[in-house]
Amino acid sequence: MQDYSGYGQPPGGPTMPMPPMPPRPPRRRVGALSYVLVALAAGALGAGSVVALYHPASSNSASAQPSATAPAPLPSSAVPQPSSGSSVPSSSEQAIVNKVEPGLVIIRTTLQYQGDEAEATGMVIQPDGLVLTNNHVIEDSTSITATTANGHQYQAKVVGYDETGDIAVIQLQGASGLRTVPLGSSSTVKTGDSVVAMGNAEGQNAIVPVTGQVIGVNQTVTASDQDGTITSETLHGMIETNADIVQGDSGGPLANSAGQVIGMDTAGNDGGGFGVQQQAAAGYSIPIDTALTIARQMTAGQASSAVEIGYPPFMGVYIGEGSNANPQAQAQQQNGGLGGFGGNGSGGFGGGSGSGQSCYNNNSTLVPPTDIPNVSSGTLILGTICGGPAQAAGMTAGSVITAVNGQAIGSPSNLTGVVSKYKPGDTISVTWVSPSGQRSTASIKLASGPPL
Repeated sequence: MQDYSGYGQPPGGPTMPMPPMPPRPPRRRVGALSYVLVALAAGALGAGSVVALYHPASSNSASAQPSATAPAPLPSSAVPQPSSGSSVPSSSEQAIVNKVEPGLVIIRTTLQYQGDEAEATGMVIQPDGLVLTNNHVIEDSTSITATTANGHQYQAKVVGYDETGDIAVIQLQGASGLRTVPLGSSSTVKTGDSVVAMGNAEGQNAIVPVTGQVIGVNQTVTASDQDGTITSETLHGMIETNADIVQGDSGGPLANSAGQVIGMDTAGNDGGGFGVQQQAAAGYSIPIDTALTIARQMTAGQASSAVEIGYPPFMGVYIGEGSNANPQAQAQQQNGGLGGFGGNGSGGFGGGSGSGQSCYNNNSTLVPPTDIPNVSSGTLILGTICGGPAQAAGMTAGSVITAVNGQAIGSPSNLTGVVSKYKPGDTISVTWVSPSGQRSTASIKLASGPPL
């Protein structure tokens, strides 16, 4: 399997040292592809994903900005032009690292609603703190911090993200004069080219380089989280390398022998395999030309069917997943462990009856409610998030949402599809039936939720 490489803890000193590759520590939860997505997460995890209706808004959400100050659009000059030749002069690994490392950041995210944290890597592409990374690096995050090579730590906001392409752009708040990574072009990459991959390998709190060669271009790979907590996705046009890209490297650079970034590390295997056959180390990177084209769209505020701008709408409820509109069947599915909660992130069921807790700060103790109204169709609320819009409106675990703005609601996928058409700050009318059978309707103002 391949891992999404990823998130990094803030460095302990003023610089990020470049030690030789140390032995790999025991693995924590990885976000790398199966080729495993290579973001690293630590914390309470279980079987299933958390849904708080954080699903992204549709293309009309382009006006939703991640912060009061929008980032400057990425200039067309940031998209590299092809070089005149396919070969690059040889250079030492350390010389390449010296060129690229000052433009890297170690990213740490908090996944509050799963009681989790994650670590990864990012590349500064503008001096004002615009950072390119993977979507799976910022997925489900409720806060993001990034630490630069000189040890300065910034809070970051999401500018935009593309689930299908696994690309995201974040903006470091209050940053200026930052070093940027030297950008090359992926259009001239060919099999046999020497490369250096870099990232916060295994969450070591430092940028670690590893060398290799390009062993394939324009590759297609189906990726999933090593623990099965991220939905599988298929990525196209990838650069394949035998450099040992591991968990924690996600969002980091793949550089050529001239010290230019030609790709963004995204997935890698774990060097293992089933049976007696061992799988060779390998990794996959998104071509930098592709990543920067999408990044320009995000900084220009151009939402599309694939690209979301800013943050998605958020009701603050845990629901199931799938297309079954029967609330009793939804509860049975959760009790039977046949699926997780739909939406972002990961989490599991804890102990308890599911009826003694009025709201949840995360899903570590969330269990399906046993007291459900006799309603034939609607979306069962498994729990509400403390302080969220739904909890403030009086919704509780065991309630069933039956309508939004007068539109009948059935399955969980139906509810998420309806809510995703709105954006943070919009007010919607929600009708639900409580476990005791009381029908209520209230207006709730959608908050900003974690990105997918």
